[in-house]
Amino acid sequence: MKKILLSAAVVMAFSFAAQAQSEEMKFGVKAGANFTNFTGDADGDGKTGFYVGGLVDFAVSGNFHVQPELHYSSEGAKDAKIDYIRVPVMAKYYVMEGLSLQAGPEIAFKVGADDGVDETTKSIDFGLGAGAGYELPMGVFFDVRYNVGLSNISDIDGVDVKNSGFQIGAGYRF
Repeated sequence: MKKILLSAAVVMAFSFAAQAQSEEMKFGVKAGANFTNFTGDADGDGKTGFYVGGLVDFAVSGNFHVQPELHYSSEGAKDAKIDYIRVPVMAKYYVMEGLSLQAGPEIAFKVGADDGVDETTKSIDFGLGAGAGYELPMGVFFDVRYNVGLSNISDIDGVDVKNSGFQIGAGYRF
């Protein structure tokens, strides 16, 4: 049920963003550091990784924007690396000039993992992200985000493992 609801939210966000064509649309690139770990039954040390990707920012109305993104993201725990292609769809609200609060669903597709980890983890993850960003007038921006996994990524019966992580990054919107 969670997968259906999250998929519907992603489709609605993209549809909503597509209707914003009459408003301003900006493309951008971003990269940063991931500080990730597993929650649930997995007990490990956190991992420092990275993410890199692109985005499209749609001005919907006034201070409200929708920002679909596409990232390559290196995540997991110290001894359990998992690489994902992540697709967050962030709703952004500008509380003042340049400063936005962000939240939205995300779907992730596993593209690689350490031996042993690959065989015991599912290929798709669903989650939610929330954070804040600040954009300078020239288009350079900085953001922080916390991502929490909603789905169990373990492929082992009776074992519950979810992703969680903190991101800090920078980018350029043109």
